[in-house]
Amino acid sequence: MKTDRQTDRICYLAGWCILAFISLIAILLKTAGVSLTDWIRPCMFHRVTGFFCPGCGGTRAVAAFFQGDWLSSFLYHPIVCYTAVVGGCFMISQTVEKLSNGKLPVGMHYRSCYLWIALVITLLHFAVSNISLL
Repeated sequence: MKTDRQTDRICYLAGWCILAFISLIAILLKTAGVSLTDWIRPCMFHRVTGFFCPGCGGTRAVAAFFQGDWLSSFLYHPIVCYTAVVGGCFMISQTVEKLSNGKLPVGMHYRSCYLWIALVITLLHFAVSNISLL
């Protein structure tokens, strides 16, 4: 299934907006000397049920990823590394294609399968985390 150019353009612009937002937050946290984990409240799902929610570990994974500890980031929640790799490949390949004015048609295109893979990763992490509790 081919992706239309409009969808790729929207994803590309959204990627730049997300990168700008993440950079701004990282600069603010670094200059304020605050840790990302200081801002997050405890997980209510975990508090009520005793089980991990599908997103548990995400904040620690993001913090570890930005500190360059990619193995810990993957172990905390693999979706962070998956998103960084897939998103990074998309942004880099789209940028190369745009800078070459289409002469290098290497741009990665949006596919819904990337979202399905993300869902499977999240559900597997959810299952493995909770099975390890038992």
